[in-house]
Amino acid sequence: MHSDRVASRSAEPKDSRESRHGGGPHLDAVSLAIIEQLQEDGRRPYAAIGKAVGLSEAAVRQRVQKLLDQGVMQIVAVTDPLTVGFRRQAMVGVNVEGDVESVADALSAMDECEYVVMTAGSFDLMVEIVCEDDDHLLEVINRRIRAVPGVRSTESFVYLKLKKQTYMWGTR
Repeated sequence: MHSDRVASRSAEPKDSRESRHGGGPHLDAVSLAIIEQLQEDGRRPYAAIGKAVGLSEAAVRQRVQKLLDQGVMQIVAVTDPLTVGFRRQAMVGVNVEGDVESVADALSAMDECEYVVMTAGSFDLMVEIVCEDDDHLLEVINRRIRAVPGVRSTESFVYLKLKKQTYMWGTR
């Protein structure tokens, strides 16, 4: 992150930054720059981030902790599921009768459900599932997801090959 990019962000109209980030915690240009630094390398030292964004190491540490506490970001190790024993992934479209949020909450509580999003369109929910094998996937869909009260139907999209998975979308 270059300081000219940080400077250009601070010149942005305040209301465009707020509308762009959905009314959550207000993120100034420096916080956005810190996030981008961590997206490039989640293990980047706070001193290096501070140098890039114009803050002290202590100030960066404090801001990162605040961003974590507010739920703005997480710092995690992202694995390739195949290398850690999960040979089957699928996206499952779920149609719901009744309260979509209660079904989303129930699915979110399942360890195999890595991603649960409420949608508009053909499905009420899209759920990414990571399983050990086909038998495990069948058990999760047939015996657990379809058993959740309110689930009307499911449609499964089994992953054949993952071509791209990135978390580098920046902060725009």
